[in-house]
Amino acid sequence: MKGERTSEVMKTGSKKTLLVTAAAILAVAVVLTYGNRSSQSGCCCPSILSMTALAAEADKPAGTNAPAKAALPRLVDLEADKCIPCKMMAPVLKELTKEYAGRMTVEFIDVWKNPDAGKAHKINLIPTQIFFDAAGKELFRHEGFFSKKDILAKWKELGVEFKAEGKKEAKK
Repeated sequence: MKGERTSEVMKTGSKKTLLVTAAAILAVAVVLTYGNRSSQSGCCCPSILSMTALAAEADKPAGTNAPAKAALPRLVDLEADKCIPCKMMAPVLKELTKEYAGRMTVEFIDVWKNPDAGKAHKINLIPTQIFFDAAGKELFRHEGFFSKKDILAKWKELGVEFKAEGKKEAKK
């Protein structure tokens, strides 16, 4: 009886040790993969969602290819209000929202307040900007700070050029 109990404890201890070791290896792999990532701006916040986003990689993101309500090109910014590069992006995106109202939709999503949105869009870092055409098809994504000038240049490169207010945008 005593021998059976000792054997049982050893098996349980081995399982716990194996699980702890596997978790440690996974944590090291995540840190090595995402810990030193940076964008062109030299700074990006690793998303809390990295591990869950990777686990959900095989799932099709909900709403990613949904058409925009007004059939406008759409810029989705996935961010968090306490992230420094995200705070730097906020005035740029607010300016775009105001200047290009009726010609482009700008959507802000705080992934710390709404983690499911981060999973759905399969983000790895914040801020992440995703460019969608008027039909809702993803055209491009960028991680890190992205200036207004660079955002407008990217839209032009993607075939969407915003004319002065009152004129329609031209497609290439």
